[in-house]
This record gives sequence, C-alpha cells and structure tokens, in this order.
Amino acid sequence: MENKTIRVLFVCYANLCRSPMAEAIMRQLVANAGLSERIVIDSAGTHCMQPGAPAHSRTLAVLAENNVPPPGRSRQLELEDLTQFDYVLAMDGGNLSFILRHSSGASADIRLFLNFAKAAGLTQREEVDDPFPNGDYKAAYRTIYKGCAALLTHLQRSS
Repeated sequence: MENKTIRVLFVCYANLCRSPMAEAIMRQLVANAGLSERIVIDSAGTHCMQPGAPAHSRTLAVLAENNVPPPGRSRQLELEDLTQFDYVLAMDGGNLSFILRHSSGASADIRLFLNFAKAAGLTQREEVDDPFPNGDYKAAYRTIYKGCAALLTHLQRSS
C-alpha cells in the first residue's frame, strides 16, 4: 500500500446495527493487518435518530461473542462525509439511493458495501439485511465479516 490514508465510511439507516457492526469488524481486520495508521474507519446513519448512542445491544453482543471491540457512537451522515471519505459504503439499496440523492459534488466512491464481497465470489447477496429489531444478528455478522474481508483485500490491492 502507498502512504496515502484511506478513509472508509459505512452507512445504514439509524447507525445502530449494520454500519457500526461493519465499523467494528473492519477496524479489527485493519488492526490485525497492521494498517490502522493507513485506513481510517467510521460509520453513520442516513436517519440517525439517536446521535451519540451506543450500537444496539444485540449488535454489541454478537461483536463481543466474536471478540470484536465495540464501535464508536452513532452519528448522522453529513454532506461533508461525501468528500472527506474515499469510500462511502451503503448497507442496502435504500441507503444507497438516499446517499446518491445528496451526492452532488461528492468525491467519494459511493456504492453498496457488499459489491467487493460479491465480486470476490464470497457472497451472492447485494445487501445486508437489517436485523433490527428481531432479525438474525449472527447472520448479519457473518455477511458483514465477508464484506469487510473483501474490502480489506480490495484496499490492499488497489493502493
């Protein structure tokens, strides 16, 4: 990897389940690869109704079961994020549509998060199902882990 810092933002609806899970998993994978100084990870919500709140309790539980440290606190997606981050990765088509409607002047690579895993043959899925409130958080973890692993490989190869 060259010396440029890469900034990655994961986005879901409320920034309580999927995007914070991706933030935490990716942060751990990046740290394990020795790239924490080079790849900056964050998450946000298109409709963050509880700014500053911790991730959902079931998100935190599945992360703890997998020995992944918790993510940061929830926050609202801001227009500046679309120029301050290199990648803005949406968990589903609804989130992607919202971001694209507000992306005039954006410099970020804006796409569905699972594009990298799908291209790598790790999944056939295009979207991460929202586990809130009573969905399968373990399935979300498995899907997001594959997406993060594929994203890390992409970043290592393309930089």
